[in-house]
Formats: sequence, structure tokens, C-alpha cells
Amino acid sequence: MRLEMRDVSKSFGPTRALEGVSLAVDGGEIRALIGENGAGKSTLMKILSGAIRPDTGTITLDGEPFAPSGPRQARDRGVAMIYQEIALAPDLTVEANIMLGRELSTYGLVRGRAHRRIVRETLELLDHPDIHPAIKVRSLSIGAQQLVEIARALTANARVLVLDEPTSSLTGRDAERLFQLVERLRDRGMAIVYISHFLEESRRIAQTFTVLRDGKNAADGLLAQTSEEAIIAAMVGRDLNELFPQVPRTIGEPILDLRDVALHPESQSGLVLHRGEVVGLAGLVGAGRTSLLRAIYGLDPVRTGVVRVAGYPARNAGPAERIRQGVGFASEDRKTEGLALSRSIEDNITLSALDRHSQRGFLRLGQRRAEAAELMRKLAVKARGPRERVGNLSGGNQQKVALARLLHQHAHVFLLDEPTRGIDVGSKAEIYRMIGEQAAQGAAILIASSYLPELFGVCDRIAVMSRGRIFPARPTHEWTEHKVMELATQLSS
Repeated sequence: MRLEMRDVSKSFGPTRALEGVSLAVDGGEIRALIGENGAGKSTLMKILSGAIRPDTGTITLDGEPFAPSGPRQARDRGVAMIYQEIALAPDLTVEANIMLGRELSTYGLVRGRAHRRIVRETLELLDHPDIHPAIKVRSLSIGAQQLVEIARALTANARVLVLDEPTSSLTGRDAERLFQLVERLRDRGMAIVYISHFLEESRRIAQTFTVLRDGKNAADGLLAQTSEEAIIAAMVGRDLNELFPQVPRTIGEPILDLRDVALHPESQSGLVLHRGEVVGLAGLVGAGRTSLLRAIYGLDPVRTGVVRVAGYPARNAGPAERIRQGVGFASEDRKTEGLALSRSIEDNITLSALDRHSQRGFLRLGQRRAEAAELMRKLAVKARGPRERVGNLSGGNQQKVALARLLHQHAHVFLLDEPTRGIDVGSKAEIYRMIGEQAAQGAAILIASSYLPELFGVCDRIAVMSRGRIFPARPTHEWTEHKVMELATQLSS
């Protein structure tokens, strides 16, 4: 067995992060590591990478004891981690990044010729001639940068490769190229641990799986012999009969009208949202979905046309006025735009509408905290309390806080950009239920998502965007995923 972790436990103060967890991966195997946020996946991988030490348990690598004192020693022993966030020096060349920390030198002088040979041979393994050793990393796409990180692992003669949510920021094409590379590495005998929230993605790339729940082993086996329902049940500890809960609702009068709106020249479009309705925006990366939502909210300019919110004059406005009109926006980039990670949960929920808790210029702090706590309860935010720092929360709970802010604003038009990206299946179901409940109470929801099953599962209508243009929205039952992709790629009109 290439890698074997047995009975690994780890506590942080009174919090038991891992309890007797075991994981085994052989050479030539891709094992999916599956679990909700907070299940213990990251802690287990940090132990493997040498970032933290376990309290109990043993690890062997090719039958030899493995107890790295730090990440550098783990890499030297053949364990490579590729994290979700790219960890490269953007102003250095591809060659410099690949050899960073492993430079070859003689009498203090870097052996440039040896560097170039190693990097050239490594890049040939990637089979991506578009990645040239001399170009700066910042000029590469996110997908290409991820391949450069893998090249770094190959130069260190990695025997075990851990990929943590590697496709979260990739286009479909880049993701497929990554899958092909990972399969080539598997065929060369590497042991690969693949972490993803997308079960269909895990099925595409992995043969075996291990599920963690609450810091313990919940299930493992062959993916081909295990149903998706069984995996989800192991993840959440209960049957999840409806990933997309159906909340009865009635479609009402129009509330948001985009009339002759153009974000780019010759991209004039229109769209009308009604109360009680959930509308999805499908399209490829760069189609203009994010730009459209930001323009509606007043963050980006509208070249021509008007965004009209029912009950207010037909004119374009900035974010402050949109909030007063009842429009709420949740950015796809929650860490830099959607949340203030260093502030508390109650700050993040209430700062965009503090006037609701002020009296004669003074904040009613008790009232503010009570309302934040109630919204946390409503959205099942797992935290110690409203004063906890948002940066301490899991991705799913951070996203719930971002959505709680819109509820606190009393928004009745929700603009949600990739609302479930990078969060676990249990949190997704809770967010889908919240979306349905808000629509049932008369809100209009506009969702931009790259995940088509999400749009088909929660939306009443779907509109496709391509090159800044919105094609007319149609009832969801009239679409297939194939038709959506045809329109998104402009293969049909």
C-alpha cells in the first residue's frame, strides 16, 4: 500500500477534529475524499502534509513510517499538496516557480542549464506546449497555473498527490485537461487523493472513495458500486431525499425589469423577474453573468438601457439606493467582496443596514445582536455565537452569513452569483430551501451559476447568456442541459 493512515486523531482544545480516522491509497489509485465542510478532511490532509501533528495514529508511506516535522520534509519524502488557492509567485517565470525552493547550485551559482532540462522534461509530461518556461505565471490562466503547481510536485518526485477542490475556479475545458493529466499520473503509479464537493466530478476521476463525517470515517468503497444517495446519506448522517427542496409558491407581478440593457456594444438584452419566481442565468465563463448582476446592483456601468425596480423611478442607481429599493447582491467571491472576514458574524449580517438598529445616532447593540442571532438560527449557521469572527467559519457557514445579510436588508430581489460554489451538499440543500422559502414569501431570485443541475433543480425559468447577450428566458422544463450548452456556445440561436 502506497499510503496508509491508521486511527488518526486530533483535537484543538475541547474540539475533536478527528477521531480514529483511517485512509489508504495505493499506487495507481485515485481516491475521492468526501465530506461536508467541517467533516475533518482539511485537518487530515494537513497532518499528511506535515502542517500539523496528530495526537494519535500512525502513517506509513510505501511501508515505511512517515511522520514529517513540517511541509518541507513531507514534500522531500514524496507527498505533494495542491490547494484550492493557487500558491505561486505571479511575477516569477514558470521555470522559477517550478524550481523555487529546490534550486540546483554550484559554489552558490544556480545551474541554469540543469534547471531548464528538468523543467522542460517535466512540462513535457504535462503535454501542454502552451506553458512555456520563460513566461511569467501571472500571464497564465488559472487552469494553466494549477498545472504549474502540479509540475512543481513532479520535480520533487511526488509519490502521493493531494488535490483540494482543484476545479473550483476552472472552466469546463480546463477541468477536463486537468482530469486527463491526473489520469496520466495515476497510470504512472502515483497515489492520488482527490477532494471535491461535486459528486459527479468525483465519479468522473476517482475509482474509490472515503467519506468523513464529524471527524470520523462514515463510509468507503468503490464508486461504481455505490449510489449517489448512499454517499450523500453517509455525508450528512441522514437520508437526503431532496437535494433541491420544492417549496410551493405563486408567481406574482413583475418586480425587476431590465429594458434594453447593454453591457457591451451590440449586446442589448431584456429580462423581467416576477415576485415568487426563481430565474437562472446559465452561460460559460466570460459570458457576462457576473457583470449583469453587478450592473443591476449598481457596481458596474450599464452602457444603455434601464434597470427598473417596481415602485421606484425607472433609472439606474448605485448600491446604496438599490439596497433601499430592496435589492440584495451576494458576490461569487465571498472572501474578498462578500464578507469582511476579520469582522464578527453580527457585523457582516448588519453593516449594510445599520440604520435599522440606530436611534438618535446611537446603535442599539442588544437589538442588533438578537436579530443577527435569529438569522443565524434561521439559516442554521454553525458558530459559537454572533460575535465569532467570520473567517473562523467553514465555507458553507460563511455563505449562509452572506445570505443572512440580504435577509437582514429585507431584500425582495435577490441577485445570487454562484451561491453554492465550494460548499458541501448539506449546506447546498439548506441554501436551496432558503431560496425557495424567500420566493414563496414573494421575493424574486436571480441566480447566476455554472452548475447546471443547480439551475434545473431550483429555477422556474432559465435564461442563457453569451457574449453579454441574454437569450429569452424559458420555463425550465423546456430546456435540456444539451440545449443550454448549445446556446451558450452559440452553436444555435
